[in-house]
Amino acid sequence: MKALLSHAAGGPETLVLEDRPTPTPGPGQVRVAVRACGVNFPDTLIIQDLYQIKPERPFSPGGEIAGVITAVGQGVEGLDIGQRVLAVPGWGGMVEEILLDAAAVIPIPDAMPFDEAAAFLATYGTSYYGLKRRGRLTKGETLLVLGAAGGVGLAAVELGVALGARVIAAASSQDKVDLALSRGAAGGVVYPTGPFDRDGAKTLAAVFKEAVGKGGADVCYDGVGGDYTEAALRCMAWEGRFLIVGFPAGIARIPANLTLVKGCDVIGVFFGAAVARDPEAYRRDVAELFDLYAAGAIRPHITARYPLDCATEALTHLATRKAKGKVVITMDEDPR
Repeated sequence: MKALLSHAAGGPETLVLEDRPTPTPGPGQVRVAVRACGVNFPDTLIIQDLYQIKPERPFSPGGEIAGVITAVGQGVEGLDIGQRVLAVPGWGGMVEEILLDAAAVIPIPDAMPFDEAAAFLATYGTSYYGLKRRGRLTKGETLLVLGAAGGVGLAAVELGVALGARVIAAASSQDKVDLALSRGAAGGVVYPTGPFDRDGAKTLAAVFKEAVGKGGADVCYDGVGGDYTEAALRCMAWEGRFLIVGFPAGIARIPANLTLVKGCDVIGVFFGAAVARDPEAYRRDVAELFDLYAAGAIRPHITARYPLDCATEALTHLATRKAKGKVVITMDEDPR
């Protein structure tokens, strides 16, 4: 089988497509023929040793996959050869076949194509966990989403709308804001490119305050970080919840006095760790997300598809932060 491998820390150009033996499932495992693999920002970090998790090399990036079970190990029940499934292994997905623990595999609805299944849980799972369980977002509240046209950001917009919030989408260009508006955001704002000096930071904070309105943001979903975090924190409502989701613009330095004067919570959103610690809650969230998908309330917006032998181009495209919605690696011309 073909596998895209990282042998040394570096950018996408350091990855190598190699032939590897087809793996055999052990007890409690299944082998899945990967039909599609979602590409996410952590993929660009993990190959540089800049992510929280550092797999032993060689390893393949690719944190979420969808495909078909081709072999079942001893003791596995409820999963069969030929079954369509998805999984979020964290890494290892940019391969033609992958071994997974049976407990980590989730059957996908018949109506869900493989490319959408591979672009589903890492983004919607993160955002649903963040908004529902960490942010406690309720109907009628105001939600500010930074990076609103990226994978997790656009998922947060859709889920915020589905949960009945007034969603304000913030992104780096008008076409990105327009995409979020098309997914139900009530308003949008284009923010300038950082970093910012003191005056620039004040201007950015004023832009956010005007966008969310006098009452402030009850919940802020920050998937950007850097200088944008403090500026957004300044527009929080009293007792608001500020969600720390990602740092493509860098890890922010947050003035602690702002949390005092706002009476707000700053909350970390680490989806992968949450899944490991509370798998039952994760399963419930997945079932609810599938219901929202079936109802048409959420659907991955895939803007680019690449074959496996062009996966380095996909990672480069994502690393430039120009991508809108989701980027997917497909193993077949027809990813359904």
